[in-house]
Amino acid sequence: MNTSPDHQCLSIPRAMEYIGDETGVLSLMHTLRQSLIDDLPRIEQCLTAGDVAGANRWLHQLKGFTPVFCTEALVAEVVSVEALSKHAAAPEVRAAYAALAPKLAQLQTEVESHIAANP
Repeated sequence: MNTSPDHQCLSIPRAMEYIGDETGVLSLMHTLRQSLIDDLPRIEQCLTAGDVAGANRWLHQLKGFTPVFCTEALVAEVVSVEALSKHAAAPEVRAAYAALAPKLAQLQTEVESHIAANP
């Protein structure tokens, strides 16, 4: 499996540690890819509409992938924003997510790149 040392958000060694084999990593990474494609816009839509509970549902799902595929710093930030979305007002959650969103976009780019390099 090709690994890229310049990943800022995606951690292949962490995924290998959790899953144990390349086939399993790539299989679950395809699921993560689809989740990022589908769920990131949903989170944005919910937060734009002030639907923090809706955003929390999608953030909670995303949080499930992070310990497997993400760097420690990104895991901590996703966990923090998801926890905030359980009790905070919409403007506070929107601000926290606005800081997180570029990192999730970077994760999506890195996932896409890794999948393309490992057909």
